[in-house]
Amino acid sequence: MYPLIEIKTVPIEIEMKVTPAKMEYTRGTADLEISRGDGGLNIKSRPIKLNIDTFEARNSVVPTAMRSVEQYSQKGQQASYTATATYAQQGQMLLDAKIGQDMITKFAADASMKNYKENVGIKFLPTTGPEISWDPGDMQIRYEMDKLNFDWKVNQPEFKFTPGDIELSVTQQPDVIIKYVGGPLYVPPSADPSHQPVDVEA
Repeated sequence: MYPLIEIKTVPIEIEMKVTPAKMEYTRGTADLEISRGDGGLNIKSRPIKLNIDTFEARNSVVPTAMRSVEQYSQKGQQASYTATATYAQQGQMLLDAKIGQDMITKFAADASMKNYKENVGIKFLPTTGPEISWDPGDMQIRYEMDKLNFDWKVNQPEFKFTPGDIELSVTQQPDVIIKYVGGPLYVPPSADPSHQPVDVEA
């Protein structure tokens, strides 16, 4: 007698994809920029400077209003001192009991001579010369050479790490297949064309 049922199992199928880890190395690069700075020659010259101050010389010819007042006040003060001394001297002489005509004549002559000296009007102008000073000359020479500027731009090396990866995928699900492999069943069994009666005789 043959089995009537055939059972078949389908196993699970798993696909595994592995990506290994890797490390990538990038070399560093260096860039060089060169620039040039121009020098030059610089000469600075300052000539001799002559300073002439003619203030006092001009005041001696045409004095300013303030200087005129100052000069006249000094002359008046000096005249008062001189007159006081003259009158004192003449008074002392007049006290002498032996004064005569000659003394009076001498006083008149002295006064005339003094007026003549003061009013003669002859003098040298200007009475004061200009003040002259000078500053020495100067020369400065500055020379600067050309310059080369080097600018380095260095990029550091880089490391890039890619971790590993495991990918699992199920390509076939597990299954159980049950298949009937027997012939048809007749009810009653005598309906089967190939039925053979069972001999029950002893």
